[in-house]
Amino acid sequence: MLIDLHTHSYPHSDDSFMSVDELIEGSKSLGLDGICLTDHDNFWTDEEVDSLSRKHDFLVIPGCEINTDAGHVLVFGLTGYTFGMHKPEVLREYVERAGGAMIAAHPYRRRFLEEPAEKPGARDEMLERAGGDEFFQMCQGIEALNGRGLEIQNRFSLDLCGRMSVNMTAGSDAHKVEQIGTVATEFERPVSCLKELIKELRDGRYRPVDLR
Repeated sequence: MLIDLHTHSYPHSDDSFMSVDELIEGSKSLGLDGICLTDHDNFWTDEEVDSLSRKHDFLVIPGCEINTDAGHVLVFGLTGYTFGMHKPEVLREYVERAGGAMIAAHPYRRRFLEEPAEKPGARDEMLERAGGDEFFQMCQGIEALNGRGLEIQNRFSLDLCGRMSVNMTAGSDAHKVEQIGTVATEFERPVSCLKELIKELRDGRYRPVDLR
């Protein structure tokens, strides 16, 4: 089944230009089986998510995109933000304690620069440096395809994942209606709730899919 693990809606994410209802209906109309609400440092309650799922007759799962010193992380299993989570090791401790999962979002950011990468050997050096980043080792997977990323940026992410032999996901990172449904994560087994999603993420039974 196809689930978009990375989405944003207004006002939970103040840089988004669509409502959560537009996000859900747009995803449903494009044939996705579910979405995760991963707004910036902002958490949806179980009651809100259950209400949205019933309203749209569609799988909606809560998550959050947290900004850390080492990059952005999609987290699943937490219910609120605690000071200190901007430190990756602190965030991992909270996620592990909750039995949750972490996915490194758009890993090319901060680690891949297009113009320097054109120089001989520069891109390989960037990959080598990123591949040794302990931050990625803390996560259950890495977002290999980001719907808003350029092809050259996503190629860097895919090569990084291949070099590290890690599990790969895909998320649209949609902030506008027209960005919905570009990529998604295909799960081998059915997912019907947050608990099942976390289990599949931790067990690695999924792959990134480009729907464009």
